[in-house]
Formats: sequence, structure tokens, C-alpha cells
Amino acid sequence: MKILIINGPNLNLLGKREPEIYGNISFETYFETLKQTFPTDSLSYFQSNQEGDIIEALQSAENSFDGIVLNGAGFTHTSVAIADAIGFLSIPVVEVHISNIHAREAFRHHSYFSAKCKGVIVGLGLKGYELAIRALQS
Repeated sequence: MKILIINGPNLNLLGKREPEIYGNISFETYFETLKQTFPTDSLSYFQSNQEGDIIEALQSAENSFDGIVLNGAGFTHTSVAIADAIGFLSIPVVEVHISNIHAREAFRHHSYFSAKCKGVIVGLGLKGYELAIRALQS
């Protein structure tokens, strides 16, 4: 399978930002682990702090990928535009959150994306990305 992993704002700081919540491994390091875990799949990674860039990546993925793993980070709770882009897709999207968003501030409890996704994985750390890939494979 060809799978695109999209990370939203501030996830470029994984390994440095709030390690008690997000851990101390950069996503680039973890991405190498994912590629070793799924050697027969083609995994691509995109990260942006810009909402429009994420929308463009989602729209471009339609004809190039079999599925998407999306951690929209803070945009999850604010972006109707990204939710609309997910709704346009004919390929499945699995929403991932490293932390348990339901155990955090109340504004993080709502996702504009969840209803448009194949599934949601929350609070299992970086392992959530591996589980999301497995969900896309099934």
C-alpha cells in the first residue's frame, strides 16, 4: 500500500515539546521505525504548520495514495476546511492523536475530523501511527 502520514502544527517539535505528553522521540526518527515495520508498504510523510498546506496535501493524495494517517494536532479542533477536504476523499483516513485528547482541556474533546474518518486512535503515543497503518491495511 501507499500510505501518506500527515502531521499538523507543532508536531515538527516532537521530541522537544512537552515530552511528558508527547515523548522524547522526533517524528523523523519514529518514521524510520515505521518504514522498517512496514517494509513492503510505501510510506510518505508530510508535516506543516499551515492549514492550507494540509488541505493541499489531502487533495493531492486522492490519486496518489491508498490511505492517509492524519494527526491534525490543533487543527483537529478548529478546522472545518480540513474536515471538508477529508470528506472529499474517496480513500480512507485514520485520525491519530498521540495524547488522550479526552483527558486534556475541554476544547480538545471535539474533533471536526472524526465523523469523516475510517477510525480514530487516541492516547496510545506514537504507537497510534502503527495501529492506524494496520487499520488501513485491513
